[in-house]
Amino acid sequence: MPDSPRPFRIGFLAAAAVTVYGAVTGRDSFQRAAKPLLMPLLAADVVTSPASLDSTDRRVLLGSLAAATVGDVLLIEPDDDRRLVVGASFFAVMQSGYSALWLRRGARPTAANAVPRVVAWLGAAALLRGRAPSVAAPLTAYGATLGTAAVLASDPALAPGANQIAGLNVPGPDPRSRLGLGALLFTVSDGLIVVRRLFARTERSRRIAEGVILGTYAAAQYLLADPRAHAKTPR
Repeated sequence: MPDSPRPFRIGFLAAAAVTVYGAVTGRDSFQRAAKPLLMPLLAADVVTSPASLDSTDRRVLLGSLAAATVGDVLLIEPDDDRRLVVGASFFAVMQSGYSALWLRRGARPTAANAVPRVVAWLGAAALLRGRAPSVAAPLTAYGATLGTAAVLASDPALAPGANQIAGLNVPGPDPRSRLGLGALLFTVSDGLIVVRRLFARTERSRRIAEGVILGTYAAAQYLLADPRAHAKTPR
């Protein structure tokens, strides 16, 4: 049988489109109206989903989305370093929540998944220390929580029936198989925040970069917060 309509996820896609449009065009009012709706819409989908989530998993997932909501509001102004740092702390809470969910599902770090992320984390930390020392320490700490979540989400054990390439699950019908892609998109999004912060010099380049950041972020959350990916029975 086909899946039932999921109006809150459809609403999320609409709000994400408005948010990205507002960022690219410089219409802050669009972002202020739509971006705070993103995570609450995904949370509403979790609450109304028929997926058989464990009560603890449901609470952790909703808590992670609540923390992300605060981070989203703070980062509506991405060029304010104080808001960036505080926002990163809320996203660290979210990443820790996701990590807890995947640990409860049996995910464990593997060398193949961990090594490249550690190398990327060290590179980003060195770049921040050299180019943006005022935010280097808190963003590097956040990067550790991001990397931990990404390593766990990429563990093939989360979706044992999925096809694999180079030890990673290929996204398929099983929502659990898409967690690795979601974590990769999240890593790309956050990596672009660093690139934008350090290298985007013109207003146009900052707007375009922010649009890509928000687009990849929304896609990541769409995959990672799917309650079916955290359910006892994924279908």
